Amino acid sequence: ELVRRYGRKADIIEIAEEIISETYHINAFNYPRYPIITADQEIQLFNWGLIPYWVKSEEDAKSIRSKTLNARAETLFTKPSYKYSIRNKRCLIPVTGFFEWRHEGKQKIPYYIHLKDEKIFSMAGIYASWHDTETNSSILSFSQITTEANPLMAWVHNSKKRMPALIHREDEKIWLDPKLTQKEIEGLLQPFDENLMTAYPISPDFLRMNPKSKEIIKREG
Repeated sequence: ELVRRYGRKADIIEIAEEIISETYHINAFNYPRYPIITADQEIQLFNWGLIPYWVKSEEDAKSIRSKTLNARAETLFTKPSYKYSIRNKRCLIPVTGFFEWRHEGKQKIPYYIHLKDEKIFSMAGIYASWHDTETNSSILSFSQITTEANPLMAWVHNSKKRMPALIHREDEKIWLDPKLTQKEIEGLLQPFDENLMTAYPISPDFLRMNPKSKEIIKREG
């Protein structure tokens, strides 16, 4: 399905099996290796949590990954971890939806958010290739970009008022173009139109469910 959606190839056996069997997972937090779309014609599996090229050791790489799951759009061009990738290593993160928490007093209510008319849509991301000198191997990794929340997401994510930066389908090829200017890149990272999105509450126990189970995204109440 990802192959058809993005017009990419999946010739690598491991990736092809993962996509054909549709084991791209409902809860991606449990699976740090994730199918990613770049300007390359192959779909690739990247590790979630960007490791900048300048990281020196495997220990440092593990430490920084926990801090680079999300990258704020406002600081992409200034933070050392991201400023090299944002200029020419941009990617699309295919998703069918995402989760966020709404705070009501002491209670945290999880919500599932998706687009009304698109089964698979794209989050904006950046990636990097890091060479581990200890094992002489390269690791591809990515960060999801976040931006200011639209009104719907400000209501759901009412603690931080952030949301993933979503790329309109007609802008996907543009986002991957390595020749974009900073102004053009920033123009694509605006809050998404809330009228194209919908959100509903799900079970507070969703993180403890089987990550492949569709029960995770079942409406609660």
